[in-house]
Amino acid sequence: MGFNVSHGTKGPQSATTISNLGQQLAHVLSAREWREIADLFDARFADIASIPPREAGRIGELLHKAARHRLMGAEWASLAVELGDAAQRAARAGQNWEWS
Repeated sequence: MGFNVSHGTKGPQSATTISNLGQQLAHVLSAREWREIADLFDARFADIASIPPREAGRIGELLHKAARHRLMGAEWASLAVELGDAAQRAARAGQNWEWS
C-alpha cells in the first residue's frame, strides 16, 4: 500500500516508509508533539486522510522541527522536509491536505 500526498510531494510513499519515518519522528519530537501527528505515522493508517489547513500548518511545523534535530538522519530529514513543505503549502492555500 502506498500513499499519495497532496500539495507537491515527489511521489507516492509506501506505508512502510511512512511508518519508519514515524519511528524517527517519535524519537526526536517531544511526547506532546508526537501525539499531535502520531495518527499519520504510527502504522494505523486510514485509507484516506483529509487534514484541515490549520492542522496541516502545525504538522508542517513539527516535521520541519524534527528534520532539523541533530539525531535525525539525512534521508529521514529530507522526507520530513518534503512532507512538511507539502503540509504548509496546503495550509497557505487554505486547502485540506490529502493523503490517499
